[in-house]
Amino acid sequence: MNGFDNREKGFEAKYSVDQEHEFKVMARRNRLLGAWAAEQMGLSGDAIASYAKDVVAADFEKPGDSDVVEKVLKDFADKGIDMDEAALRKKMNEFVAVARQQLSA
Repeated sequence: MNGFDNREKGFEAKYSVDQEHEFKVMARRNRLLGAWAAEQMGLSGDAIASYAKDVVAADFEKPGDSDVVEKVLKDFADKGIDMDEAALRKKMNEFVAVARQQLSA
């Protein structure tokens, strides 16, 4: 039975590490998305970093990506920037790939 317990603990540890890595990937994706969105809205300097932090923080409001999507789409609309949800989600997927690459390097 000891071998089974060790194997179970190993799987639990891997799951924990995988979940932590995925959390970091999503946080990085949101930061990249926020910086990109800030540039699209004409922000510069410290305002870009500040907006990127706001996008990262928005992800903690609801489960899933809907809170991030809603925030960015609303901010784009407030600035008169035409963006639909499908195009924004496509950009988010691009940033997921970039975030994974950055974190694995």
